[in-house]
Amino acid sequence: MRTLKAALAIAALALVTACSGMSSADKGAIGGAAIGGVAGSALTGGSTLGTVGGAVAGGIVGHEVGERRNW
Repeated sequence: MRTLKAALAIAALALVTACSGMSSADKGAIGGAAIGGVAGSALTGGSTLGTVGGAVAGGIVGHEVGERRNW
């Protein structure tokens, strides 16, 4: 399970860096969702609800931060 989480985090990082045509808000949402999903999974012991909840919360926060930041 730990290997899968690491692979997903690396894939998310590659996705964010490869999408240069995306807006700052979009990049922030994707990055936040990836980080939030991993954090939610880790904090809840791998539960699906924790992973999805973390991804949603991270996506929202990342989107808002991305709107205010010029990447």
